[in-house]
Amino acid sequence: MALKDPSLILLLAIFSFIIIPSHAIECVSDSGVLVTYWGQNRFEGTLKETCESGNFKIVNLAFLNVFGTGQDPDLDFTGHCGHGAASCTNLASEIQYCQSQGIKVLLSLGGEYTYLYDIPSAEFATEFATYLYDNFLSGQSGPVGSVTLDGIDFFIKHGHPDYVDSLAAELIALRESNNKSFYLSASPNCPSQDAYLGTGIENGRFDYIWVHFYNEQYRTCTYDDRFNETGNLFSSWNTWSSSIPSKSLLFLGIPANPEGTLNGGYIEPDLLKSDVLPTIKQSSNYGGVMLWNRYYDTSTDPSFSDQIRDAVGRECRCVCDDSFAFYGLRRKPM
Repeated sequence: MALKDPSLILLLAIFSFIIIPSHAIECVSDSGVLVTYWGQNRFEGTLKETCESGNFKIVNLAFLNVFGTGQDPDLDFTGHCGHGAASCTNLASEIQYCQSQGIKVLLSLGGEYTYLYDIPSAEFATEFATYLYDNFLSGQSGPVGSVTLDGIDFFIKHGHPDYVDSLAAELIALRESNNKSFYLSASPNCPSQDAYLGTGIENGRFDYIWVHFYNEQYRTCTYDDRFNETGNLFSSWNTWSSSIPSKSLLFLGIPANPEGTLNGGYIEPDLLKSDVLPTIKQSSNYGGVMLWNRYYDTSTDPSFSDQIRDAVGRECRCVCDDSFAFYGLRRKPM
């Protein structure tokens, strides 16, 4: 039947113009979130309280720090649970609460100040990947209860560096073969050639990379608080931003308190908001800020995360074809 109402014809014409082909526009994934590590001090509050703060979109459980040294894998959530003596299954309800709030909870492997872990061979990497999948990523009952964590974080600083990439590759293979969705993240030191995580980063294994722009003795890649100098930090950030695979998001890793670093890198919240974030947010692969750690974050009032959370985000960027541009789309969640 022919359309005779001119107003209806006009309405259909307008509607046909704004229906945009799916290939014409892509809204780049949401970026600009806060990340922290929880589990390293009994006085940091509970995991649920960390999520209730509303400041974080990703929380790393730190650490699973015994593996590959002839001992059974073991957790150490200092003062909370772990190391065999205390079960961590009580965390299941807190993990589920965090996830219900849209917060990703990852398990972090390794740690800075323990030498009880190693990935000594490719064979062990395969076995350990299966252990991690079965106990933390599959939904089966495991050391933190019957929950499905959102991924695995690599905070590897010791042991054999040759097989860290093998572990990441095995986890990705399990993800694909089981049709699962989980994330892998890396926590390298800021000198660009990280002995343990560099190969995995180059091979595109990691979705998130939160670089430690702190605790570097000579301040060659960190903010130098002695002279209020940001040049080395920005130079290092640019090197990382231009060298990581396009699929990875890059995060600024900093301590949430001067006591959280032995060799500098702490940035005052006001300076972070006024000078640092406006510069690094220009990078297309900017992901946000990682704070080490929740205990240091809560050691000031207001917390470090309270002071910076509104400055971390970045507006949606839409990639359109040459025929037209369309704005106002909501960002995809991370």
